[in-house]
Amino acid sequence: MTRIPLSILDLAPIGYGDTAAGALRNTLDLARRADELGYHRYWLAEHHLATGVASSAPAVLIGLVAAATRRIRVGSGAVQLGHQTALAVVEQFGTVDALHPGRIDLGLGRSGHRRAEFAAKAAAAPEPGSTGARTVNGLLIPPPFSPSGIARSPLLALTDLLLMQPEARSPDFVQQVDDILALIEGTYRSAEGTQAHAVPGEGADLQLWILGSSGGQSAQVAGERGLPFAANYHVSPATVLEAVDAYRAAFKPSASLEAPHVLVSADVVLAADESTARELASPYGLWVRSIRTGAGAIPFPTPAEAAAHRWSDQDRRLVADRLDTQFVGTPPAVAEKLRVLAEATGADELLVTTITHDHPDRVRSFELLAAEWGL
Repeated sequence: MTRIPLSILDLAPIGYGDTAAGALRNTLDLARRADELGYHRYWLAEHHLATGVASSAPAVLIGLVAAATRRIRVGSGAVQLGHQTALAVVEQFGTVDALHPGRIDLGLGRSGHRRAEFAAKAAAAPEPGSTGARTVNGLLIPPPFSPSGIARSPLLALTDLLLMQPEARSPDFVQQVDDILALIEGTYRSAEGTQAHAVPGEGADLQLWILGSSGGQSAQVAGERGLPFAANYHVSPATVLEAVDAYRAAFKPSASLEAPHVLVSADVVLAADESTARELASPYGLWVRSIRTGAGAIPFPTPAEAAAHRWSDQDRRLVADRLDTQFVGTPPAVAEKLRVLAEATGADELLVTTITHDHPDRVRSFELLAAEWGL
């Protein structure tokens, strides 16, 4: 098959023993290398109150990455829209676009909107491993993950408390997307008919994306508004096919997009040989466990720390879907798994994320993949 565009998702991970400043310097270094290697996009995630992740202010970090690179598109994967107003988002990204026109992607996610439904569904969600895995066109679709542990997390509640003004509530997600589109297009009117102009932001050459993990509201609004859609195999592999199918079913052509356009993410670790790749990836399960128990992402452990951890059966079930769907190995082996992912989902682009304890190993992983993919 023709190799489709390949991009990078970066969380600015903090390795055990490192600092946030070190992680941010590593992000700029990796972004420069990605630009040289031919990756298509460089997206920054948004995480809060996580001691192991430094990407808490994506708009700021996107501006720094755009300034440090020359060609590559830079964007958010994704802005947690439930904690922002439409105007604030347009002004932030419009500011970056004003200095780096035509290179900025604005990826929007529903985080912050989903808290109530998240908690409501937690009790009814199946336990990890309670239903069987399946393979679709060669792609592993694991059992669904139960969010019960995260939904009960005091840290999750504190995150909402600290990110929102007292008595504030998140507007409707669809309305926020429509407001962002209107502010960029210069057509915004209040219910009373008052015009508003975002400066910077109005007329910005931003590419707007919706990110989603299921066939719910995110996939629906992306399709109905004719926007490109990013589906998260690396976060929610059990529902990736449901997400892309719902998006395509809802799609209506728009001025910017005539046909559905899908990007799919994957977690990968590459090395020159299988055993080295497995060792580099070995702390991943412990890191995912910290997120799924509601404690927040910890500094990424060393392989030695990971080897010393004593796993319970419950812990193994908690992270099994993420471990089973992480693509780890030599360049040809990982490239083949990415090919299967692209064909099974019909992806137009792929987005890969890699975390290792040592920064040079992460850079080398992306270098090996770029060479194998033919960037």
